[in-house]
Amino acid sequence: MDAGFPPEDIAPIAILMDELRSEDVQLRLNAIHSIPTIALALGSDRARGELVPFLQDSVDDEDEVLLALAEELGRNFEEYIGGKEYAHVLLGPLENLSSVEETLVRDKAAESITKIAAVLSQAQLEDHYIPLVKRLSLGEWFTSRTSSAALHSAVYAKVSSATQDDLRKSFTALSVDDTPMVRRAAAKWLGPLLSHFSQNHLLSDGLPIYRRLQSDDQDSVRLLTIEDLIVLAQRMSPAEVKEQLLKQIRHSIVDKSWRVRYMAASHFNELAEAVGAELVREELIGQYVQLLKDNEAEVRTAAAGQIPGFSKLLDKEVILARVVPCVRDLSQDSSQHVRAALANQISGLAPLLGSESTIENLLPLFLHLLKDDFPEVRLNIISKLETVNTVIGIELLSDSLLPAIVELAEDKSWRVRQAIIEYIPLLANQLGKPFFDEQLGNLCMSWLGDTVYSIREAATVNLKKLTEVFGVEWAKVAIVPKVMGMGQHPNYLFRMTTVQAITTITPSLNLDIVRADIIGPLLLLAHDPIPNIRFNVAKSLEVLATTLNSTKEGRDLIEQQVIPALEQQKNDQDADVRYFAARALHKAQL
Repeated sequence: MDAGFPPEDIAPIAILMDELRSEDVQLRLNAIHSIPTIALALGSDRARGELVPFLQDSVDDEDEVLLALAEELGRNFEEYIGGKEYAHVLLGPLENLSSVEETLVRDKAAESITKIAAVLSQAQLEDHYIPLVKRLSLGEWFTSRTSSAALHSAVYAKVSSATQDDLRKSFTALSVDDTPMVRRAAAKWLGPLLSHFSQNHLLSDGLPIYRRLQSDDQDSVRLLTIEDLIVLAQRMSPAEVKEQLLKQIRHSIVDKSWRVRYMAASHFNELAEAVGAELVREELIGQYVQLLKDNEAEVRTAAAGQIPGFSKLLDKEVILARVVPCVRDLSQDSSQHVRAALANQISGLAPLLGSESTIENLLPLFLHLLKDDFPEVRLNIISKLETVNTVIGIELLSDSLLPAIVELAEDKSWRVRQAIIEYIPLLANQLGKPFFDEQLGNLCMSWLGDTVYSIREAATVNLKKLTEVFGVEWAKVAIVPKVMGMGQHPNYLFRMTTVQAITTITPSLNLDIVRADIIGPLLLLAHDPIPNIRFNVAKSLEVLATTLNSTKEGRDLIEQQVIPALEQQKNDQDADVRYFAARALHKAQL
């Protein structure tokens, strides 16, 4: 550093150097995050001349610090060093970071390099970026070669045709590298690169690279070629796909590694859309059925997730003949995850099959899955009933599915009852108010008197959610009278439920309902002979006070009725009642 600089100008870079040499990792991390500020303090010339070279030499550090550095350099850092014309200066430190051992750091460095590439001019790309890619792709260590795979696609479309030839050769070399990690990176980044290839080069260079990677002996490489296959299929005509890719499609779907088959199943809809209708009919339907019957549960789960999307590409007769039998088998699958994936997607078949076929083929499966032992399966069916409702109508849906829901709601296992309670708001939203009142209203109120506390608690939360679904006016008519009526029950548990329900529901109600229907009966319960009820009334009054104090009318109600009641409770003979009353009083008077 020039000794002619005044001391205050040297300070920022000196502080950074000191902090980056600190023993404390957090201090070094903070120093890295502050480099934009330091660059501003130094000015663009000195940031280029001193800060960047210093950062270039700072690669020997904790992975966490290096990750932060790679990230910072990709956040428009060129603005601090004089703008786009100097952006290539940042490639130096990022090149070093692209060769470190930690994958996260390398990936972040490659991401930042591609961000910088977006602002480089043609000349900068040819003079600085392309040489960097060549150095990395010919690096002695596999780490640099791995990083170079990510850098080809970002600039391929922007460079001269001679440079494009070099990039294709370089990428071809990566695809046959001795190290599996490099071939894996080539498989991962081939897709984005193929999308920039001309049609000629797609067939002359892209296809051979893909075929080599697709037949690699490592399944971790092969599984990444599924997305490359989709890009190739999208760029080719159906006739070319049939001629050039059919063999590879078959191989991927019957691959000996379940991970490759899983990737094929996960991306099956994209593949089907890319290859065209004719090939779907001739080939892919058979391949898809094979995936739905795979011996690995993970593959069946992934394939089940594609059912409606793939079925959209098929005729109704084909769905009924080929897909529905598989769906029937999957509904009895030994894996709960397969059944859950199916339950999540099966309703998507209803619009494709129409009312009659849905009733005949899918309705029995909905009923079966609705009684599944695994809660997620039941939830997935209930959460998608709206789609079925639009196809077969609410009457039929209620006639067939509602008895199953009511049966589960009265199940002897309280956990099953609790699960159904949690689905009720979801169901209410889909069925609508009139239907709900008629069929499920009484059921929801009956849970308030359940013998298990957890059910009573879940029932009060359920009423709050229903109020949010149907609105305050509905709650005033359908919920509040029934809840308040239980406050007169001779059994103290029912009276307790009233108090707890008020505590839970009040935040969703308005002041008029509280004043007219709730506060009176609640204050009567403040004198209940059971101490547990009295201190729960104090808790309820605390919630009322905090909910209503935002308006003048609410504050008046608190002063006139809530505070006097709490003052009385403060002198109660029971210690718990006195404690909760004092706490509520403190909140009410804030």
